Amino acid sequence: MVEKRIALDVMGGDHAPSAILDGALLAVTAKRETQIEPERILLVGDQAQIEAHLEAAGGNPGFGIQHASEVIGMDESPAIALRAKRDSSIGGCVAAIRRNEASAFVSMGNTGACVGAATLGLGTLEGVRRPGIAITLRLTGQPVTLLDMGANIACKPEHLLQYGVMGSVFMRDLLGVEDARVGLLNIGEEPSKGTDLNKTAHGLLTSSPLKFVGNVEGTDVFAGAADVVVTDGYTGNVVLKLMEGLSGFLMKLVAKELKAHGADWVGDVLGSLYRHTDYAEYGGALLLGVRGTVVLGHGRSDAAAVANALGLAARALDASVDEHIVEGVADFALTQGENPEDGEQSSGEPSVSAR
Repeated sequence: MVEKRIALDVMGGDHAPSAILDGALLAVTAKRETQIEPERILLVGDQAQIEAHLEAAGGNPGFGIQHASEVIGMDESPAIALRAKRDSSIGGCVAAIRRNEASAFVSMGNTGACVGAATLGLGTLEGVRRPGIAITLRLTGQPVTLLDMGANIACKPEHLLQYGVMGSVFMRDLLGVEDARVGLLNIGEEPSKGTDLNKTAHGLLTSSPLKFVGNVEGTDVFAGAADVVVTDGYTGNVVLKLMEGLSGFLMKLVAKELKAHGADWVGDVLGSLYRHTDYAEYGGALLLGVRGTVVLGHGRSDAAAVANALGLAARALDASVDEHIVEGVADFALTQGENPEDGEQSSGEPSVSAR
């Protein structure tokens, strides 16, 4: 097997398969910051469509191809689709990891199906109780990672503590942020604010070795108050969708006003501003805590976003993020007086889609 291979779901996303395949081709070009050898990418999807597209683009540069006859649609129920479509491209990516033919998978497809397939098919890392979807934005010019953005809506306080650990490992390994400041998303700064979940999690985070800066409100996220912000998947998904919707709405509103006043530089400037709130700029969202690197992209991803997602997967594999998460969770479990092998098993049933 090619070492640290990435399975790419060719059929997932609004612009599949063409944008996905163009993204794979872009990812192996010499001009990329993170150039990936073609042999590290395994294309999973309809083989005839894959081969035809690559031939039209000048030939296969060395990608592996694994045929999958079925596609899980963006609006399908994840649980029903995963059971009914046994030969889906999403399922094929997970199967490739299970057979040790890949170490990661990337998809722009149905997020709930990806989370369910990865959690059920791969299981969680040793000591990890529930996986979490992590997105990274550069709201203040510096990266901030938020999790969970939709994998686990039935959170317990210890899950939020582990999200702080996993987020800190990610920030250190991939973004060079040592001793990341961890904040707990809440409705006020005082430890007594919020739900019982927030209050108990605040106590766990305070007593942990993490660099915990306390509760952070929604406005604090945009002020750079923390490097990692943890929350339950329900709240996180609402925050994510609100940010995406609001940023798009404001960009359109500002563009309309500027054009009305004769500005001719609107597109370039606003496009740059929008990228501050687009996690595709960092490659997509990482599903932290499962056995295998999983990158989830926007359904609307273009070739550049797909290439970014492949680059993120390659960097996470090369930096051994999963191994460091296991080490970090074990170390923190010992400081809390827990047995790291006593972690609960995740049901793997996704309740919220971050797509």
